[in-house]
This record gives sequence, C-alpha cells and structure tokens, in this order.
Amino acid sequence: MIDREHKLSVVRQAKLLGFSRGSVYYLPRPVSDGDLALMRRIDELHLDYPFAGSRMLQGLLRGEGLETGRRHVATLMKKMGIKAIYRRPNTSKPAPGHIRKLAVTRPNQVWAMDLTYIPMARGFVYLCAVVDWFSRKVLSWRLSITMEAAFCIEAVEEALARHGRPEIFNTDQGSQFTSIDFTAVLKRSQIAISMDGKGAWRDNVFVERLWRSIKYEEVYLHAYKTVSEARAGIARYLNFYNTRRPHW
Repeated sequence: MIDREHKLSVVRQAKLLGFSRGSVYYLPRPVSDGDLALMRRIDELHLDYPFAGSRMLQGLLRGEGLETGRRHVATLMKKMGIKAIYRRPNTSKPAPGHIRKLAVTRPNQVWAMDLTYIPMARGFVYLCAVVDWFSRKVLSWRLSITMEAAFCIEAVEEALARHGRPEIFNTDQGSQFTSIDFTAVLKRSQIAISMDGKGAWRDNVFVERLWRSIKYEEVYLHAYKTVSEARAGIARYLNFYNTRRPHW
C-alpha cells in the first residue's frame, strides 16, 4: 500500500508497486470529521483574512466557539498548504524576471501558477492551476492527493502544449515550484522565471481571486464524495469561469 510518511515519494512508491502515477491522485487524503470541519473553516477564514497566522486564526476560531490549540491550527495549515501573507523586509531574493512593475498587455506574456486545498466529504485533495495574467483564463489544472511537484509539472506541460509558451512564468517560492524538475520544464522552453518573495503579498493576485471564486461559487456548495465528483464539478465550473464569468 502507499505510505505517505515513507521516505520514497508517493509517485515512486506507486511505480514500484505497479500502480499508474495517475491512480494515486484519485484517492482523497483521509482526515477525521472534526479536523475536516476545522480545516474547512480555516480555509474560509484564510480567504477572508489572508494575513492571519496560526495565532490569529486560533483566536478567530475561539471567538466562534471552536476550541483548538495553536499548534494544531499550525499543523492543519501546513497540511492544507496555506500560510499567512504579509509584508516582510526584503531579505529573500526573488528569481529574475520579477513582474511587480510590469505592464501586462497581451496573452502569453505572463502566466502564473499556484495550488490550493479542496475539501471533500471524507478527505481532501489539492488543486493546481495555470492562469494567463492578461485573459485571466485557466489554461490547465490538475488534482492530486499530495503537494509534490509532479502534478504541477503535468499542468504546466499541458498548458505549454495547448497554448504555446509565455514570456514569464510566476509562482511563489513553494517547494513544488523551486524543484529542479519543475524549473527545468520552464528553462527548456526558455521561459523567464519569476518568484514572489517569501512572506510577501503575492504577485499571483489573479490566482488568489480564482481560488476565492471557485471555492465560494463551486467547492463550498458541494460535498464531493469522490475525486471523480470533484474533478467533474471543478471542470464544469472552470468552463463557466473561462467562457462566461466576468473578470473585473
């Protein structure tokens, strides 16, 4: 069986056991009902108060009558892949091609990518997406049970195959996006890499808006029982998002 705590990656374990890589992405990560409800509320609070760290989130939860320790909140935040977003002294060095002052005037000038937590009825998965900064359209996306780089790479490769290549590709400094395998895909296509400084307000503002839209307009309205249901619901919504929903 797949052991998520093993030193070998989930993808490597799947290969050794004879499973297809994709098959491990269709099993939601198990979690207790109590933690699932808590994670759902933490996710909602994070969307509304992205600057809130574990201490503030614990206080907000306590104000709603949800008693839990700060350490447990921090553990769940790590599991969900969320961090407080705030300004910090400029001690990190974003990758060349930084785009904060760039005027984006055309498609395929700048693409951005991020990932987020998607709650389900009995667990959760992660969603990653590639977004064109100019059109605001989602160019490709993937679901996974882990935050490893593999599913992000698959999404990037699909976007490149379907839409050509951008001049600049922007991400945060998450381990998925700084990995050798991920950056190699961009370098092979001669794409300039831009990364937000750690702990800073994200340049990926349009991806953040996408997460808020998809969660409040789709994910939170459904308790997906299977990853197939989640995939179908998200696919439906993203088709609407790309073709009909206004982007202000």
